[in-house]
Parts: sequence; structure tokens; C-alpha cells
Amino acid sequence: MITSIFKKSTILNYSFVVFLLVTFFFIYQFSQSDTAFVTNDFFKKGLLLVLLITSFFLVNFIVKKNGITKNSSYAIFLFLLLLILFPSVFNNSNLLVANFFLLLAIRRMISLQTLKAPKEKIFDASIWIFIASLFHFWSILFIILVYISIIFHASRDYRNWLLPFVAFFATAVIFLLSAFIIDKTWISHLLNQTQTNFQLDYFTNNYQNIALSLYAMIAVYFVFSMIFTFTNRPLILQASYKKMIFGFLIGLLVFLISPQKDNTILLFTLFPLAVMGTNNIEQSPSKMYQEIVLLLLIVGSCLCFFTQL
Repeated sequence: MITSIFKKSTILNYSFVVFLLVTFFFIYQFSQSDTAFVTNDFFKKGLLLVLLITSFFLVNFIVKKNGITKNSSYAIFLFLLLLILFPSVFNNSNLLVANFFLLLAIRRMISLQTLKAPKEKIFDASIWIFIASLFHFWSILFIILVYISIIFHASRDYRNWLLPFVAFFATAVIFLLSAFIIDKTWISHLLNQTQTNFQLDYFTNNYQNIALSLYAMIAVYFVFSMIFTFTNRPLILQASYKKMIFGFLIGLLVFLISPQKDNTILLFTLFPLAVMGTNNIEQSPSKMYQEIVLLLLIVGSCLCFFTQL
């Protein structure tokens, strides 16, 4: 029954996922607010919601445009289920903005496989990553994924290896000029984010620990499923799937070293994990298996969401 809903890619499916996203978003917002929203606060929440919805459509565009999943709605649905494991992300504007720019970067890196305008795509991806790092500094590590993409598709031209440096200096100059003109505290705020912290002692309640444990089980299962069935994937898409695996590992590294640690930083791993989960479900010939996996994810994610309100 569940698979019959999401195995297709229609306006109705997208509308249903957006409806669920909006519902979870407002449930969380009202659970965290003791008073009615003021106009300014409501406007900020509205912008966050628009950013989230745009990110969902960007996720769908990436997987459809590059053919890394079949013609289904599993990717955006799994992205939603993984997102509500950590509901406090709905209030973290910096992470949501950083993740949006990283999705733009990943879109360019995956499309690099067509070998059309590789320099523009490498430069664009680098720019988006450096912009994302202004909102969460350690997301700058995704520049590693740019070089991995260069190795896969465009390593022979030495100029491609220099383009990320050009993008870095361009972003740095614009940021510094803006900071000196508008607010110099932007610089100190960014420098404060450059610290590291490897300790996992930030939990304020057991429900956050449970959510992280469930996430870890889901991640291990989907990642190893992708690795062990990798040779069965179409040869033309194997580079894209490798990028998903590396993207997940880099996102995990960002989580591990970020100074102000929180479950929400795992947001950077959710898109690659949603893609790997979608492939796991789509590649299975057993409808019963697909139903069980989706049902377990729905139940687990919803329980984690409501227990953390």
C-alpha cells in the first residue's frame, strides 16, 4: 500500500510530501512556542519553510535530472523521514541555508558526468560550497567532493584543479568586503566556527540519543547495501553513486568535528542517505520487503519526532 503511493512521480505525490513537511514544521514550531507568533517571527518561520520546500524540490530535481533513482517519489519521502528524526533542524536557519547551497553544489558535481562545460560546473560547485561555509564553516570540507568529481571526470586538464582556489579567493574577497562595509562581526563569528570538537556529550535527553541511534542503524544499513550491490548498478551511474557515498562520509566528518555539536548537523548527510535508501528500495524485487522498510522508517521517524517535541 505504501509503495503504491510513492513508486510513482506525480504532482499528487509531491503535494502529499509537501503537505507532510508543512504539517511537521508547524507542529514543531507550535510545540516550541509559549506565545503566539509575532509578525516578524512569523515572517522568519515562513522564509525557513519556503527554503525547506525549495530544498525538497531541488532534491527531486537532482535525482530525476541525473537518473540516479527511478521515476518514483521515494527520494523526497525518505529525505523527509530522515529530516524529522532531528526536528530541531526546523529552527536552525544557518544549517538549512548551508544545506541548500550544498545541494546546489552537489547538483553541479553530479551533472559533471555529462562532460559538458566541466569548468563552469567545477567553479559553480566550489562557489556554492564556499558560500555554504559562511553559514556553517566546516561544510567547507565538501570541497573534497569537488576534487573527487574532478578525478572521476576531468582530471586531465590541470586548470580544473585550480578552479576551486579561484572560487575560494572570489568568495573570500566578496565576503571580506561585505563584512567591512556592513558588519565586521561577521568575520569573528566565522572564525569562531573554525574550532573543532570531537566529543559526543551534547545530549539533553534520552530521546535525542535514541534518534541518533536509529539514524546510525539506518545509515549503516543503507550505506553497506549500496557498497555490496555496487557492481550491479549501471556503469554510467557508478560515479554518481560513489559521490553519494563520499558525500555521506564527508557530511559525517563535518558532524564529528563541528564545535557546537548537535544532531541537526547530520542534515548534511541526509540527501546522500536518501538516495542510497531509495536505491535499496527500488532494487528489491520483493514488494513485501519494500513495504516493511518503509513502514519501519515511518514508525521510527514519527516516534522520534513526537518524543522530541
